[in-house]
Amino acid sequence: MKTLKDETLFRLIHDYLSVYLPDQRCCSPNTVKSYRETLNQLFDFITLEKSIPLTDVTFETLNCRMISDYLNWLEKERHCSVSTRNQRLAGIRSFFKYAGRMDLTVTVYQKDLEKVPFKQTGSKAVDFMTEEALKAVLAQPDTSTKTGIRNLFFMILMYDTGARNREILDLRVTEFRADSKTPCVHLTGKGNKKRIVPVMAKTVEHFRNYVTLYHSGDSSERYLFYIVRNGIVQQMSDDNVARFMKKYGNAAKEICAEVPDNLHPHLFRHSRSIHLYRAGMPLALLSEWLGHAQLETTMIYAYADTEMKRDAIQKATGNHNPLMSSAQTPCWKGDDQIIRKLYGLK
Repeated sequence: MKTLKDETLFRLIHDYLSVYLPDQRCCSPNTVKSYRETLNQLFDFITLEKSIPLTDVTFETLNCRMISDYLNWLEKERHCSVSTRNQRLAGIRSFFKYAGRMDLTVTVYQKDLEKVPFKQTGSKAVDFMTEEALKAVLAQPDTSTKTGIRNLFFMILMYDTGARNREILDLRVTEFRADSKTPCVHLTGKGNKKRIVPVMAKTVEHFRNYVTLYHSGDSSERYLFYIVRNGIVQQMSDDNVARFMKKYGNAAKEICAEVPDNLHPHLFRHSRSIHLYRAGMPLALLSEWLGHAQLETTMIYAYADTEMKRDAIQKATGNHNPLMSSAQTPCWKGDDQIIRKLYGLK
């Protein structure tokens, strides 16, 4: 059997997948599987497309040119989307970052990889609710009924915490710490990552009112939000949430044109994030608060805010402003030689 040319590379890969990701970063099995598939696909590309035996692959082989070729191959030959391309690059960068910490000699290769940029997806600014739209939506539940009280508290909690829909549905009563000095909610996010999110005093009031109706005398280990079907208590489903949000969204749209056409749970997370960012919360702190694994994910909120600023500037710039006047197109009278010379084509 031929020996490995760079045993350090494969030893670090083993430790990264078997120890670092599952034990130190507490990633879920699916997340570890995704990182493993990324590295395997990269090695398949090197061995099959570049005809380099796996035993000859070294950190030097995995240079910026090789990674760029691999990413281009994903798009052109495998017809993968730009988001998939970026996801693969993020996975490779993550491994190199770990390897650089474990072995300082790898740092030079980690820096070389940084030359490979993430590709722009061209996606539009993230959708969110204005504060007026949010008020209109929260005014829709009929709080004279138990269901209305439940639905209102659900939306308020989702907005206040900026949590994902699944994170709210998975909450147990005991994970809402209303009696602590600083009221907070213990959330479990993607990859089984835990985070603690503070909640406002008004949210605590809604919580106390809600548990009085829905959890009086119940075990605190039960799901915070549930339904009763055929006499059996069940965890509330995503479909149940989608139904009442659609209903409230349609009703709110009739009284407030700013309400988005399709009200869905993630809009509350986006809206809270935008409102916090515009109020001055730094992106790094916002990223941690949202439970994002990478800061790049949080950048969508900075992009959205940039678009709002652009829109405001355009509205404030009058038609007579020089910036709004149309540039005069030069008339070349068909003289192709002058055009070529002027623009450096000759």
